Amino acid sequence: MSVRTAPGRPARLKDAAPYAKCSIKTLRNRIADGTISAWRTGPKILVVDLDEIDRKLIRPVPAARAR
Repeated sequence: MSVRTAPGRPARLKDAAPYAKCSIKTLRNRIADGTISAWRTGPKILVVDLDEIDRKLIRPVPAARAR
């Protein structure tokens, strides 16, 4: 069992989806498959860590080669 810490930059799914440029459903799928972690802050509210989204979901596009 791994120990999870509280999110550094918490955001609700409705706010994190536009930040990650994906849908809420995609974030829920990434939570379900274990790619990102989520915390419950209420009976229906899920919170994710924007720092974790930066690390695991947002990838830089490689620069084009110079000619």
